[in-house]
Amino acid sequence: MRMPSKDEVLEWISQNPTLTTKRDIAKAFGIKGAARIDLKRLLRELEAEGHLQKRAKTYRDPEKLPPVSVLQITGPDANGDLFARPLEWHGEGDAPNILVITRASDPALGQGDRILCRLTEVEGEDHTYEARLIRRIGTNPKRVLGVFRKTAEGGRILPIDKGEAKDWLVLSEHVNGAKDGELIKGEQAGPKGRMGLPRAKIVARLGDPSAPKAVSLIAIHQHGIPDSFPDKVIAEADAIKPAPLGALDDLRDMPFVTIDPADARDHDDACYAHADDDPKNPGGHVLWVAIADVAQYVRPDTALDSEARKRGNSSYFPDRVVPMLPDRLSGDLCSLHEGVPRAVLALRVQIDSHGKKLDHRFCRAMIRSIASLNYGEAQDAQDGNPNERCAELMDSVITPLYAAYDALVAARNERQPLALDLPERKIELDDDGQVTSVNFRDRFDAHKLIEECMVLANVCAAETLIAKKTPLLFRVHEEPKPEKLDALRETAQTAGYNLAKGQVLQTRHLNQLLDAAAGSENAELINISTLRSMTQAYYTQQNFGHFGLALRAYAHFTSPIRRYADLIVHRALISAHGWGDDGLTPAEIESLENTATHISETERRSMLAERDTTDRYLAAYMSERIGNEFSGRISGIARFGVFVKLDETGADGLIPMRELGREYFHYDQETTTLVGSDTGIVIGLGQRVTTRLAEAAPVTGGIALELLSLDGELVKRKGGGRGRGRSGGPARRKATKAKRKADKVKRKVTRRRS
Repeated sequence: MRMPSKDEVLEWISQNPTLTTKRDIAKAFGIKGAARIDLKRLLRELEAEGHLQKRAKTYRDPEKLPPVSVLQITGPDANGDLFARPLEWHGEGDAPNILVITRASDPALGQGDRILCRLTEVEGEDHTYEARLIRRIGTNPKRVLGVFRKTAEGGRILPIDKGEAKDWLVLSEHVNGAKDGELIKGEQAGPKGRMGLPRAKIVARLGDPSAPKAVSLIAIHQHGIPDSFPDKVIAEADAIKPAPLGALDDLRDMPFVTIDPADARDHDDACYAHADDDPKNPGGHVLWVAIADVAQYVRPDTALDSEARKRGNSSYFPDRVVPMLPDRLSGDLCSLHEGVPRAVLALRVQIDSHGKKLDHRFCRAMIRSIASLNYGEAQDAQDGNPNERCAELMDSVITPLYAAYDALVAARNERQPLALDLPERKIELDDDGQVTSVNFRDRFDAHKLIEECMVLANVCAAETLIAKKTPLLFRVHEEPKPEKLDALRETAQTAGYNLAKGQVLQTRHLNQLLDAAAGSENAELINISTLRSMTQAYYTQQNFGHFGLALRAYAHFTSPIRRYADLIVHRALISAHGWGDDGLTPAEIESLENTATHISETERRSMLAERDTTDRYLAAYMSERIGNEFSGRISGIARFGVFVKLDETGADGLIPMRELGREYFHYDQETTTLVGSDTGIVIGLGQRVTTRLAEAAPVTGGIALELLSLDGELVKRKGGGRGRGRSGGPARRKATKAKRKADKVKRKVTRRRS
């Protein structure tokens, strides 16, 4: 990297008067690592020459803070340093920036925490005081992310969170320079009154909320997902060198391949299979699964490890990925790129002709992938239409892999894991972030091949660690709760199917229900209802088995680039086999359950953020079609209205109760139905409807519908004409509030992951 000249630095400062700290300048010129020392020397020379002294002083306020003050944590900056602001400030200028110096014995501090601190005034580059914690006090004020609307008294915040039913009032002294229509962060100002709107003060301005590329950014901020790496983390990642062969097993001559989505940025796993030459296993297979050895690079008690644990997992959005690890690792050193030697934890599994596992062993090795394939081209090759590079791999790689997959399918069919059929939506964006289409992802046997290989590898990891009595984190999925099963049973009976009571529930019983509905108009309803009956999978030290996969022991091992749980399992395997000093530490073992709870929560956080982003993109896509008619199926019933899943896009919309017709509807919680008070008409799950799009709000992701027909029968509307709620008046506001309330219900049925 090139060091900027003094003139270039001065020009940058003149053009960016609010971005003049050393960190800002380093970021602007791409200066990292040791080069920062040279930048600091250059800035000191400019200060000595008189160029920066006056500018630096303009950032200081003459008023002083008491030596002991109450502060509020504003969060870590892009470099990982923890900053705070005084809760009370009477100066004319901006409140001073305060760097919080933490000790190992201090409790973990997060954004919004209030702390009592001892302050020391410093001549810092971007802060005026340094604070040492005395004790943490009080409770966090409630925070809100929304759009600011200016008024004569100050303004209002319109929350983007659909669960927020009320606007927030902002007094003029708390506007903080926000402009009308800006996306802002606010927090509660003073006690929340019993009557009227809650009051807030604006603490951050985030720009134009209508910009297409702001959609995922809104979700990232709303859910508190860290989206920038501290300098120390980047410096550690940049300093890492590729792992040498050393004592690793040399598997570079094996023809491993990776098979991933066409747009995959990282490659966790590679596979290779061949016919077993053991005469005791006729028709059997040997399957190799190689997983990136992230533990080689992310060591315990480092900034890299701390940040990875903090994030818990990568978060995926239609326009971006917020990775768990910096690109130097996730996209380079740990990624199993074609033709590049990479360190892995490799698994050799021997299976018979029916897919039954006979033996397995792990090793720490080096491989060199011979091809990075995508699912489509791998499937085309197997279907008899190989492209040029796949044609060369048919006999040695692709055909043997599919042969092993066929055996694994036989074992899967015998085991009977839950077989849900729910297509996944794919949102296509152009370069400007505008939605161009909403489709459903293709699902090939190539996808299932990799899934079966990964499930088998995860089982082997769990079994090995159990056998070696090594602590680990299990991936647990408990059986459905009785009340959830009762609701599923009611839905099935309404649709004409049966789920027997009085038996120990197994996944095969649910599969029988799914098979009975397959191909019928009720197939989607039964699949969605079955999914909703499931519990949420999570991580724990205790082995409760995995109900959905019908497995006694299961652990996540195959995605350490994007899941911290897998890194923990890798370290456990390293410790169990005595492969090095980068295994589980005693401190990690002691805090495993805390880690399990934390990463289960970060996973749910990412799921909600991803779902909210999808909702907003779908609402933006639909907003151009207000007034159009759409067919769909009722997917949910609540006291305030009816959820409809639209056929064309899979989007979920709400028909508010007032839009259902002229009569009053009673909500029956036991049968999950609405019953008309005059006609006795019953509205229930799975019914076909025709709707008109009344409202689509990209900022919140809300979609409001009007009911036109139910099971082919026209519905008489209130007033005898078109529904209300499209004029922006009181009816529309009620619909928006209903949509916000409805989202609380929708969050409970977010897709469960294995």
